[in-house]
Amino acid sequence: MSDAKQKILLVEDDPGLQKQLKWSLGDYELVMAADRDSAIAQLRRHEPAVVLLDLGLPPDADGATEGLATLQQILSLAPATKVIVVTGNLDRSNAVKAIQLGAYDFFQKPFDPDVLALMIARALHVHALEIENRLLAARQHGSALQGLITSSEPMLKVCHTVEKVAPANVTVLLLGESGTGKEVLARGVHELSPRAGKRFVAINCAAIPDTLLESELFGYEKGAFTGAAKQTIGRIEYANEGTLFLDEIGDLPMPLQAKLLRFLQERVIERLGGRGEIPVDVRVVCATHRDLANMIQEGSFREDLYYRLSEITVKIPPLRERPGDAILLAQAFLERYAREM
Repeated sequence: MSDAKQKILLVEDDPGLQKQLKWSLGDYELVMAADRDSAIAQLRRHEPAVVLLDLGLPPDADGATEGLATLQQILSLAPATKVIVVTGNLDRSNAVKAIQLGAYDFFQKPFDPDVLALMIARALHVHALEIENRLLAARQHGSALQGLITSSEPMLKVCHTVEKVAPANVTVLLLGESGTGKEVLARGVHELSPRAGKRFVAINCAAIPDTLLESELFGYEKGAFTGAAKQTIGRIEYANEGTLFLDEIGDLPMPLQAKLLRFLQERVIERLGGRGEIPVDVRVVCATHRDLANMIQEGSFREDLYYRLSEITVKIPPLRERPGDAILLAQAFLERYAREM
């Protein structure tokens, strides 16, 4: 078991008070910041559960304007963070204002180390309970999207969009960085649709060499090429009546873009080496981390194919724009690894 101390961010410009708090709170690892910019940088880097924030920060060291602005920025970036504000002995009004803005608690100078330690311990306990509750809620967020761990508002909006568009038989394009949950959402589209009882067939267009991708997608007849010993159906045909998920569609070579466009227009395919047209009823969901609009401008992606693929476009926010999700994911991974050990 790790003996690493929990990190607490201390935003304080007085070196004397920094030293005093560091000595008093020896059970924790204190990360220091002396102004708003360094506080935000440390918040992004360490994602502390608790922040101790002196409201009297420069350039308004005698007031609370800068401290309150810092509080608001911290909570906008990390709403689950427990911020305990530090005020002067006669400055109760700004402490109340901070609580109204979302601060967890406040203490006044000069401080009692034992009271402050209890306050921090309680804040950490509440923070841990809230994480556990959000994790449970995330797991219960619809069985079709149960693989998606989130509690952030931007990602929950994406989930609601998927739930709304899933029943309609339209092509869906999922745009987002690697690791943002595109395949989980694609499966959600399938499982929430009338095709849920049929196959969900996924293929990563970037993972298969160009020379093999066409036969993987469209299949081939016996003797179509060297080594084609028997008739083999492709992924499109295999997904008939179900859902086809084309991951990393931005990596599809130009010649195959034309062939995929024809399929989307006419809903028929021809196997390699074949002469007959085969009708296929399949819903198509695509995903990419690439900027397709830019690729169209550069001439590396067909504009007509883009419009066929993007009847509904869903933009998935990256993890850095999903407050609280990094902690949820870390907790989920820890629990998974603990079960496996």
